[in-house]
Amino acid sequence: MRIAIMQPYFLPYLGYFQLMNLVDVFVIYDEIQYTKKGWINRNRILVNNDAQTITLPLKKDSDYLNIKDRILADHWPKERKKLLAKIYNCYKKAPEFDKTYDLLESIFEYDEQNLFKFIQFSLKQLMSHFNITTSLVVSSDISFDNKLKSSDKVLAICRASEATHYINPIGGLELYDKKQFEAQDVKLNFLRSNLSIYPQFENEFVPGLSVVDAMMFNSPQELSNLIQNDFELV
Repeated sequence: MRIAIMQPYFLPYLGYFQLMNLVDVFVIYDEIQYTKKGWINRNRILVNNDAQTITLPLKKDSDYLNIKDRILADHWPKERKKLLAKIYNCYKKAPEFDKTYDLLESIFEYDEQNLFKFIQFSLKQLMSHFNITTSLVVSSDISFDNKLKSSDKVLAICRASEATHYINPIGGLELYDKKQFEAQDVKLNFLRSNLSIYPQFENEFVPGLSVVDAMMFNSPQELSNLIQNDFELV
């Protein structure tokens, strides 16, 4: 059984869904500390041919809280209208705007203040849209020692899930040792997303954006091809 383990990200880039589609079980951490500099509650979209950050606003709270304990700000209902309006204005002339915007509206209008539950819902909606049938599992529903770190934690989750093959994004190439995993009878591979260039209006391509951008400019068939084929395993 193939497994991947990731933090929950807000409207993540296309490579996130490539990884998700490639495994049988996709685990999302809920009992890890929230980090401001990551992509948990922010991402980037195309604004006037430039990358601009969009953010889920959070209530002020301790920096030591886990993701599952963070709450969206009280002004989120007003903020989401502004955010949807920004996406509308930036992408209204994109070829796949209508169906993409309808999906985003259904995600943004989900009545949930808990950050983790909100992102979990959005990931499930996007999985359904992309016809990804992978099992989405929350880490706290798995019995393992959460105090473990790095590869020891990953291997503990693999054992608890009876996984035989762990796949990680290419960024973990220097973090994890294939021999350590092999010693635990777990095959280790890394996914390198090619993230092919696609037309963004008539401007020079801006890479590294949210999946929202890819959805706005690619047909369902083109998206399916990017998710299923536009990567390599190392």
